[in-house]
Amino acid sequence: MTAKLQVTVPKAIADQYRIKPGDDIVWLAAGESIRVVPAKTAGRQESSTSRLRLFDEATRRQAARNRGVAAASGARGWGREELYDRGRPR
Repeated sequence: MTAKLQVTVPKAIADQYRIKPGDDIVWLAAGESIRVVPAKTAGRQESSTSRLRLFDEATRRQAARNRGVAAASGARGWGREELYDRGRPR
């Protein structure tokens, strides 16, 4: 990073993603990271972002369902500890 807050893209990365001098790039917040994306592909990245958002929502829904199953398992009238004592003389 320079004093003017400019960043140099390594040649190998620029070649791999076909970034040329004068091309625009987009900076995307990605949690604790920053993603740098060529502007010409940024539209495709937004669809990835939207897919990740949908995945996170589905994960939260599944976690809520799992919590419901755990609560229901206590209603069966016995617990895991009781399984280990079944059939043993007291």
